[in-house]
Amino acid sequence: MDDLVKLAVVGVGLVGKRHANAIKRLRGVKLIGLVEPSSNKLPIEQEFNVPCFDNIDALLNGTKVDGVIIATPTPSHIELGRAVVNAGIPVLIEKPLANSSSEALELVNLADANHVSLLVGHHRRHNPLIQKAHELISNGEIGEIRAVHANCWFYKPDHYFDEAPWRKLHGAGPISVNLVHDIDLIRYLCGEIVSVQAQSSPSRRGFENEDVASVLLAFDNGAVGTVTVSDSIVAPWSWEHTSGEYPIYPRTNESCYKFGGSHGSLSVPDLTIWKHGNARDWWTPITATSIPRDASDPLDNQIIHFANVIKGVEEPLVTGLEGLKTLQVVEAISTAAQSNSSININDISPLTSHSSDDEQMATAI
Repeated sequence: MDDLVKLAVVGVGLVGKRHANAIKRLRGVKLIGLVEPSSNKLPIEQEFNVPCFDNIDALLNGTKVDGVIIATPTPSHIELGRAVVNAGIPVLIEKPLANSSSEALELVNLADANHVSLLVGHHRRHNPLIQKAHELISNGEIGEIRAVHANCWFYKPDHYFDEAPWRKLHGAGPISVNLVHDIDLIRYLCGEIVSVQAQSSPSRRGFENEDVASVLLAFDNGAVGTVTVSDSIVAPWSWEHTSGEYPIYPRTNESCYKFGGSHGSLSVPDLTIWKHGNARDWWTPITATSIPRDASDPLDNQIIHFANVIKGVEEPLVTGLEGLKTLQVVEAISTAAQSNSSININDISPLTSHSSDDEQMATAI
């Protein structure tokens, strides 16, 4: 391998184009191919000035690639992931990792058996403000985490659904499509979720899926959490509107996550810590401290990290197993909302994942 890490992107939709453009502008990586089986292939080749292959086999057989980013619709992740892993090439698969936790487990085990790095595109973990929040919580700045609340409210216009009718179908509501991002961050910052309860309401627009849901989370460390998600509420309290991560969303000065600890609380993404003085009681004045942090594009950071994993100088931040665990929680939330019951994550299916060379055998579900 020369100094440049050669990367290819499979799927040149909105997310795939963001990856391809990032690779082209970043140092240390080189875009050497795309996969897009459509009549749009020639304009794509002209836009990015690299070969555009019809399928994954043509890419793998037609060029020397060090790593592959898969940014296609979720149902194709299992087949494409298998092909790349079986070729012995490190792969970054957009979230969610697969259509189901059973498919995700297959990919995790296959990558483990082939000693291939499998990463999942939960890019928000690469945001400097999330890294700072993780540092603050891990260092005990707010004490023991006791509760978390997340608001995921936004309004998707009608044309969003008309442009892709699958978004109106069962299983394509905000629980599956949007909440996977927030659940992954909550797991990263608060610890493992062991059980969930949920309620949802049918779409007011007449679609097959839900358009609002509320979730109660229980963590293995004794903390609890509440999350509400909706794609039909006009509000400023969502990651998209508060983080400033993606300029197409107008930014507000609100926060969408609140983490409550035994010595203080933290709001995110504004990174404000709330604490009493020397005495922890509700009569003592409470003060707010804004925490500084770096700012950079998490998608860029994720690609740089992927290149460093390929070169063997960094360990994956979001492994396939991490993506699998997040997907399990989202599946449990969907089941709980439909059955009006409490779901224990470990009761979903007693499957296990192979251990890597440097970790113990882990229970995957």
